[in-house]
Amino acid sequence: MEHHGPKLLGSSYHDPLMSFSLFQKFSVHRPEVYWSAVIKELSVVFHEAPKSVLDTSENSKNGGAWFPGAVLNIAECCLLPMESQKRTEESVAILWRNEGSDDSSINYLSLKELRNQVMLVARAIDKIFMKGDAIAIDMPMTCTAVIIYLAIVLAGCVVVSIADSFAANEIAKRMEVAKAKGIFTQDFILRGDKKIPLYSRVIKGTSCVVIVVPAHGNDVGVQLRSHDLSWKDFISSAGSLPSRHNYPPVYQSADSVTNILFSSGTTGEPKAIPWTQISPIRCAADSWAHIDIQAGDICCWPTNLGWVMGPIILYSCFLNGATLALYHGSPLGRGFGKFVQDASVTMLGTVPSLVKYWKSSKCMEELDWTKIRIFGSTGEASDIDDDLWLSSRASYRPIIECCGGTELASSYIQGSLLQPQAFATFSTPSMSTGFIIFDEQGIPYPDDQPCVGEVGLFPLYMGSTDRLLNANHKKVYFDGMPTYKGMNLRRHGDIIQRTVGNYYIVHGRVDDTMNLGGIKTSSVEIERVCNRADENVLETAAVTITSNTGGPERLVVLVVPKNQSAKCDPEFLRTKFQKAIQNYLNPLFKVSFVKVVPEFPRTASNKLLRRVLRDQLKQEYRTYSRL
Repeated sequence: MEHHGPKLLGSSYHDPLMSFSLFQKFSVHRPEVYWSAVIKELSVVFHEAPKSVLDTSENSKNGGAWFPGAVLNIAECCLLPMESQKRTEESVAILWRNEGSDDSSINYLSLKELRNQVMLVARAIDKIFMKGDAIAIDMPMTCTAVIIYLAIVLAGCVVVSIADSFAANEIAKRMEVAKAKGIFTQDFILRGDKKIPLYSRVIKGTSCVVIVVPAHGNDVGVQLRSHDLSWKDFISSAGSLPSRHNYPPVYQSADSVTNILFSSGTTGEPKAIPWTQISPIRCAADSWAHIDIQAGDICCWPTNLGWVMGPIILYSCFLNGATLALYHGSPLGRGFGKFVQDASVTMLGTVPSLVKYWKSSKCMEELDWTKIRIFGSTGEASDIDDDLWLSSRASYRPIIECCGGTELASSYIQGSLLQPQAFATFSTPSMSTGFIIFDEQGIPYPDDQPCVGEVGLFPLYMGSTDRLLNANHKKVYFDGMPTYKGMNLRRHGDIIQRTVGNYYIVHGRVDDTMNLGGIKTSSVEIERVCNRADENVLETAAVTITSNTGGPERLVVLVVPKNQSAKCDPEFLRTKFQKAIQNYLNPLFKVSFVKVVPEFPRTASNKLLRRVLRDQLKQEYRTYSRL
């Protein structure tokens, strides 16, 4: 398989596997050289060129100043033809299909049509808002939502990303923190025959102007407040042709904020994370170097602009000259899989729990996914058997695992097509990323030694945040972290394992570690074993609780069965889990009890809320007889 990532940058090594490892290390120690070369590969055009790639003289920033003096508009970069990428005005920029229209033809927008639509919306934004205003988007990731996103940035405003699953109080919290002046939403969310109200939820969370896009047809299907606008009225404010399709981009410094995203809030209040114009460059660069997104690719990654993968896949496509494929509906059903087939998707992004559902429901059987040349996976720990099933859908194409964070605008650890890949593992730190694994005393393990510990990132991390809107950035990411070779390491919070073969496995968050009989382990490690212990187990969650009087942690395994109607005996499952854990993990680990539940609580980005399960169990089982 031809790969268009780092090997294009002139590596002279003969062994491509050794080449990648050495070049990755080179990119860490000589980031100016690496990023100078990468910029030439991407659709990044500076209105005013930077004075340098990196300025480390600013002591106020742990990660230095990237592209100081540069002026650009990153949305404009997404909309320009690029000869080097063979991207023309007629190249297809977006493909999409509506749920329920599974036998209809695929809709598409050319690059020129997309640019005209973005300029039209930007002109309308300019009539209502001021440069620098924060404007929220709370709607499914449709073609219209992508146009709105780019238009807000093109107009010199700031996108506030809000997931469309949030309740009114969560919307209000994010609008307040971001000081948003307005919000784009839909009247409803359509899921099959269901119409889920969205506008009514949004107006409970804000009093500012709401611009409402109809989920179906041309007219909004709800009564609007007097100061709100329908999409039709909003667009009419842009004026008449030809001026409405001619909008000059607002150029700003590279470190100007373009997007405010929020962490998933699994450990408390969600952090408000500002992205600058540099963050999208990091998104696109990692996708180019690791997932091999390139001109001519058709990329589909079901997600939402309220979560980090929305902007990541948007910029990864448009700055690499690829086509963005969007399914306007739920990715759970066969309709989504047929869209992947009919759109000839070449890169499909997934979440492990989504793959698990496809596999158990058999909804993707007999579909032709052979145009897919690569998969991406992120969001949670993958399952080896599920990965094998997914890869088999596309003639055993590779799956590139990605693990990072909103505050990094990327993944710090990934796979690479220039290295052998193993299911459910990572093969390398991402390009230009340095990290160490350290023990409980903060002492780093040697780079060539198999180990398990907390990861500490090198602070020089292109694209990462240097501020938070509602928290102390230094306290959150740097205070209390060990130093390494004179560097104050950056906190990420993952427990990772480096294996004998130099692969990496993420064992969940530091918060999800447990102490069983004096031995530290992780929830993910327990769950990997229990998920395979019985054929009727869909997924498990491992947590620990203590009795009212304290004492050692006791292991509890919660189970979601594949067949909800079948009777599951918790004691039978406890015995099977216990045997599996003894055989494959540690004979000293004891499963105290098992609870069968219909589903697990999750964040809107699909992360398992073990903290919620732990709190519920503490209330329910403190007096349980086994304790």
